[in-house]
Parts: sequence; structure tokens; C-alpha cells
Amino acid sequence: MITAYTDGACSGNPGPGGWGAVIDYGDGRSEELSGGEAATTNNRMELQAAIAALEHVPPQPQLTIVTDSVYVKDGITQWIANWKKRGWRTAANKPVKNIDLWQALDSATSRHQKINWQWVKGHAGHAGNEQADALARAGMTPYLR
Repeated sequence: MITAYTDGACSGNPGPGGWGAVIDYGDGRSEELSGGEAATTNNRMELQAAIAALEHVPPQPQLTIVTDSVYVKDGITQWIANWKKRGWRTAANKPVKNIDLWQALDSATSRHQKINWQWVKGHAGHAGNEQADALARAGMTPYLR
């Protein structure tokens, strides 16, 4: 089974940011993805990392995404269904923040039959998360002054 480790980083919030993903194919092969933006937020980079991983992996019957972002995990597993029912509005009837990326994440998830979303504590020595974090920081580097 394929596991993707994703992470985002930001220098200032907002500020220059980066995202990283490590795709572990479970057969000894892995791939690294990263990118960044000059002006963004940590939450946007966390979302972008998950989107990139889901779009990069061919459609799967089962896939695991490991993130250190409660925002991403809870958003996709708990909040998004109600946001969609309410026309992309929160329970407080406010527009969903980062709607463009939430809609992209929703679309990217539809390519896969079952996604297991796992949360891990960031900066706690989890190898996949640490590698994704390093990629996110590298993705941010070109935008630092």
C-alpha cells in the first residue's frame, strides 16, 4: 500500500512558504515532491502538500496520507461534507478560508477509492514527517530574502 507523508512550512504567517511530500510505494521505491510560494500561509502549504501527493499518485484502491496538520486531517475527514452542504460556508455562516485549495483537495481525493488520513505530531522524530518537513523547508528557500 502507498503512504504519502506531507508537510507545509512558512517563514512568517503569512510569508514565504513551502510544501513537501514523500511518496512511499511500499516496495522499496519512493519519490519526493516539493514546491513553494513567495507569499502564503502555513495552512495553505499544508493543503498544497496533500493535494500534490494525491494528484501525483495514480488512482489507488487504498492510500494513506500522513500529516502533522490537524487542520488538513479534520477538514477533509470531518468538516468538508458540511461545508459543501452549506455552499462552502462554515457553521458560523462565514466563507471557508482557503476554499480554492479545499476544493482542489476534494477533487484530488475523488481519484482514490479509500484514503486513510493519519495525524502525527510534527517535529517529534517521525521519519516520514521529518523528511516531508525538510522538503517543505527546501521548497520555501528560493523565496526567502
